[in-house]
Amino acid sequence: MPNAAIAELSALDRAAFVAALDGVFEHSPWVAERAWAARPFADGAALRTALVTAMNAAGRDEKLALIRAHPELAGRAAVAGELTAESTREQASARLDCCTPAEFARLQALNAQYNARFGFPFILAVRGLDRAAIIERFAARVAHAPETEFAEALAQIARIAALRLEERFGG
Repeated sequence: MPNAAIAELSALDRAAFVAALDGVFEHSPWVAERAWAARPFADGAALRTALVTAMNAAGRDEKLALIRAHPELAGRAAVAGELTAESTREQASARLDCCTPAEFARLQALNAQYNARFGFPFILAVRGLDRAAIIERFAARVAHAPETEFAEALAQIARIAALRLEERFGG
């Protein structure tokens, strides 16, 4: 991120800062709200670190709520057109909106299996992946231990946030 954009973000009051970062963490403005206290940010890396630190410092229930705020891949919200603009772009970039009937059925079965096993949706930073790679990773991760998958979901959220920050404020 250009340092000028970071300097502008650093100068914002709490409400404006949170508004400027709306959507970076899916339906979870509390992450930006807590990271605001770490201002000023020297650069984009410092901003990302502050945001991820705020996420990681949260209690388990807040982390679980953050994970659950994410939509299923090619799930009900996508079919109903209820995704956030960010999620819509990301899922479309992986062409999840163009699934074959077999791919869609497989994703629906994996979503059901995953949710039943873990109690939260499968999260993957899909940018740069094709549908076959996404389905392959999805199928492999269903076998993870619950704590392993909880940690992986948070790591993927951090990756998604980094990509969203790059998209919004430049590399």
